[in-house]
Amino acid sequence: MTVLSIFVLGTVPLVTNAVRRQKEERLRESLRMIRLAIDEFKRDTVGACPLGSGTTVNPAARNFNVQSDPRSRVVIDDCTIFDTENLDRFPPTLDVLVDGIAVRPRGLNIMGGRGISGTVNATDLGDATEEIKKVYLRELPVDPFTGEKDWILRSSYQTKDDDSWDDINVFDVRSASDQIGLNGVKYNEW
Repeated sequence: MTVLSIFVLGTVPLVTNAVRRQKEERLRESLRMIRLAIDEFKRDTVGACPLGSGTTVNPAARNFNVQSDPRSRVVIDDCTIFDTENLDRFPPTLDVLVDGIAVRPRGLNIMGGRGISGTVNATDLGDATEEIKKVYLRELPVDPFTGEKDWILRSSYQTKDDDSWDDINVFDVRSASDQIGLNGVKYNEW
């Protein structure tokens, strides 16, 4: 009986550590997913929305000579979300990443000539009236340690140690949990 109780007492910490490791892995994956969505949004702003414009639908206002990241296939077309404080063009909130934003294809339309029906001119191809919306996150992930979608946000104008978000943009995201991880670092410092 004593040997069995020692065996059981020895396995309990292993099981609790295994559960904690799984939560930590989910936290890492959630942080990675949100941060990649923020980075993708930032890439899609390159060449979009000249200062003072509400949209880039006007082809004359488009700047096709801007060097963009080759991973970005679209450019954000809804300039109303960028105000004069958000000069870095990061998403204004995490909800924008979930709700989506109006975009247009990046670069020139290379489909010259006439279409299959023979009624479409090359000058009409760039006049798409249907709005394309890009969603960066299907849903906002839940923090596995708090059980809520209550992430700590930081803008590009704040230092790493700022405790409250300044509501300008979302540059980085951290867990709201004060617990200490298996690596000895608090989850809200990851």
